[in-house]
Amino acid sequence: MKSGNRKIARTRANSLLVGEMPKGCRLCIKGAKLVLFITGLCTRRCYYCPLSDKRKGQDVIYANERPVRSWKDVLEEAKLMDALGTGITGGDPSLRFKRTLRYLKMLKKEFGENHHVHLYCGGELSMRQLQLLKRAGLDEIRFHTWSSKPLELALRAGLVAGVEIPTIPGNFRRTVLLLKELDDMGAKFVNLNELEFSDTNLRALQERGFKIVSDESMAVKGSAEMANKLLKWAADKTSLNVHFCPSALKDGVQLRNRLKRKAKNVAKPYEVITDEGLLIKGVTLNLPVGELSNVRMALIKKYGVPREMIAIDIQKKRLELHWYVAEKLSKVEPKIKFAIVEEYPTFDRLETTLIPL
Repeated sequence: MKSGNRKIARTRANSLLVGEMPKGCRLCIKGAKLVLFITGLCTRRCYYCPLSDKRKGQDVIYANERPVRSWKDVLEEAKLMDALGTGITGGDPSLRFKRTLRYLKMLKKEFGENHHVHLYCGGELSMRQLQLLKRAGLDEIRFHTWSSKPLELALRAGLVAGVEIPTIPGNFRRTVLLLKELDDMGAKFVNLNELEFSDTNLRALQERGFKIVSDESMAVKGSAEMANKLLKWAADKTSLNVHFCPSALKDGVQLRNRLKRKAKNVAKPYEVITDEGLLIKGVTLNLPVGELSNVRMALIKKYGVPREMIAIDIQKKRLELHWYVAEKLSKVEPKIKFAIVEEYPTFDRLETTLIPL
């Protein structure tokens, strides 16, 4: 073990860092990583697992929010967000190793060796499997584990390997023991995540006495303080690269940056991109699907609305147009109901706001 008396740095993303941040994290903060969810299957029963019921225990694949039915779905999603890399996650991707390896090879073949791919893993992999990942070009492997054993084998296989775990209040001694072992064996990094409440782990966390930080945050009270304590210890007692990722970084920085990257590529002429990477536009409400085309043409002819500024959305059964145009038309077309909506530029196009005009 090497000791250093190093300093804790606060990054631009408001995370805390001792040493050097893994490249996978740097790209993730930029919103430049495609999230490839390879399976929801997992043999571990971590009480703090935040995975949604929609994915937990389900053998499904997603590229960001897009359900994957073929490689084309992954390819399109990566291109729409100008992805510079991919994080392969789950569940536990090791339970679908052949699938994981296949997608890793596809990503490297399509986007080149510089497309940075990191893999999350919950279980142990054999030396043969680790060598196959190394040969296929895996850039980083991150183990969700409280044991140093899986990492030791990965390091022997020549992989850039680290551990990613939550900071659990009251778990200082156990975490320190793990950090000591990881430092001794030459682990490349340790990522500490702020423990969070979710719909699926709420009861389990409450039963263990954990409390929420505030009405504005789903973080567990005491988790950030535990991280600070661990960082101070690691800075003084080890040579480990340790990064603490607060819960606010995921939504406030990482997700927002990813949304912005995608919004630039998918925004239609009548959609306005917000500072948060969401899309604002006007829409019609309750128009019969059979009337959408006629109403659209009537508005174009009557008010000179440019054709590219008003379109038919078959999926949501409505007309879409610039919010300013919708606001003006709502005052002169009382028989047509208009609204302003705000939605994510994601595959599911989740709406966050609807304001009737």
